[in-house]
Amino acid sequence: MKASDLMIKALEAEGVEYIFGIPGEENLDLLESLRQSSIKLILTRHEQGAGFMAATYGRLTGKVGVCLSTLGPGATNLVTPAAYAQLGAMPMLMITGQKPIKTSKQGRFQVIDAVDMMRPITKFTAQIVSGDRIPSVVREAFRLASEERPGAVHIELPEDIAAEETSAPLIPASTVRRPIAEYKAINAAVAMIEQAKSPVLVIGAGANRKLTCKMLREFVDKTGIPFITTQMGKGVLDEHGELFLGNTALSDNDFIHRALARADLILNVGHDVVEKPPFFMRPGGAKVVHINFQSAAVDPVYFPQLEVVGDIANSIWQLKEQVTVQSLWDFDFFREVHAAYLTHRRELEDDDRFPILPERFVKDVRGALPRDGIVTLDNGVYKIWFARNYPAAFPNSLLLDNALATMGAGLPSALAAKMVYPERAVIAVCGDGGFMMNSQEMETAVRLKLHVVVIILRDDAYGMIKWKQANMQFANYGLDYGNPDFVAYAESYGAKGWRVGATEELQPRIRACLEDPAVHLIDVPVDYSLNDQTLNVTIRERSKAI
Repeated sequence: MKASDLMIKALEAEGVEYIFGIPGEENLDLLESLRQSSIKLILTRHEQGAGFMAATYGRLTGKVGVCLSTLGPGATNLVTPAAYAQLGAMPMLMITGQKPIKTSKQGRFQVIDAVDMMRPITKFTAQIVSGDRIPSVVREAFRLASEERPGAVHIELPEDIAAEETSAPLIPASTVRRPIAEYKAINAAVAMIEQAKSPVLVIGAGANRKLTCKMLREFVDKTGIPFITTQMGKGVLDEHGELFLGNTALSDNDFIHRALARADLILNVGHDVVEKPPFFMRPGGAKVVHINFQSAAVDPVYFPQLEVVGDIANSIWQLKEQVTVQSLWDFDFFREVHAAYLTHRRELEDDDRFPILPERFVKDVRGALPRDGIVTLDNGVYKIWFARNYPAAFPNSLLLDNALATMGAGLPSALAAKMVYPERAVIAVCGDGGFMMNSQEMETAVRLKLHVVVIILRDDAYGMIKWKQANMQFANYGLDYGNPDFVAYAESYGAKGWRVGATEELQPRIRACLEDPAVHLIDVPVDYSLNDQTLNVTIRERSKAI
């Protein structure tokens, strides 16, 4: 058969449902093979949007998301999504085209070394030099993209290779089981837990796996040990319960850091070094048990005393089975800290001033969404407020990026989330800056008839950097811009546009949009003027006073 046909059959054998992307001249053989397959092409308006959609598909399903581009500028446009997936541990395969490699018709027109370009930001990158190599290259790419720690892989399929004939057979996936932790490490961890006075769980990105969530719930239900989440660990356990202490959205000096400072044992589950450290270890401070798929990456602020290395879900199950609840465990201070945090949080959650405060905005979004609703965040200062103040009830129901932390991913991620979970409510929250980086995917959403609600927090500036600028006591400079009429902009794509003119209008508007199956955009002016005082002064002073 033609090599491009074999390529598509290899992808079908791996269970691929969608390929997101923009084909080019060098992909036309592959495109024709794709037309006759069970895989659906999701045509996007920019390769970056395709990459973000593929990465989010991988994040939500655990299967490899696939995206496609042509050579040269198409491939370079996938660099940011590659880094997004690689740092965020999202399984994703990029397929890029290339000019013929056996003959040259156009010199080096549009030709770059995409394989070498992708090498530092992927787990695997290869050029297919023969149709016979397709089955092994595809199988290896999927294996590496999926296994812990998941990430990005890249295959380059040159135009002449795609057109050649091959009779190579497919290679089926092997059966594999992850290694489990050694029993001596489990026994040592159990002893440390039982001897601790005030143990606490910290749940990171690596724990955001279906079976791990189940085992952690059973562990917490049995022991009553409170838990804390990192930004990318949100929703692993339901954050509405009394054992949830808070999120490490800020690097230090928040209420939650007072609890961490009082703990004498931290069970650090799924810690991923790409996230900002959820705590800083100090000589003589709390002991730390590192529970992860891989051993710890040690640095000056992270040097755990014990490592439990192996399948996380199995490790937590073993700990749960063996640990005995101790009557001397003391969590009173943790509860006091959490109560103080809730008191402070609620002070501005009902504030009616307009433009809306971020605290009120987060509360209204949570109130409008069902418990299993999904929020995809772009990158901006509002991400901190969602991480701190939005109680997530399910894994991957608040999708934020605390790894690459790139702007432009919020809208494409929402489209992928709605495709994976068409029955669930999906809201994209974007700053005006991040939205405009991939706003063209509004057309993709309308064309695919996806019911998504896009909320733009408009402050006519790069608000996160303005906050940092103010914190460093620099003058306001270089970060303000103008915006289009977002309502008219949405309508020009065939979406429905809305503008909020008062804070009390927001939640009813969100509810109405969630009831109407269409693409909606809501323009919401936001007031970030209190950010510096609240995040850098008030929280520090209030938490220190406990």
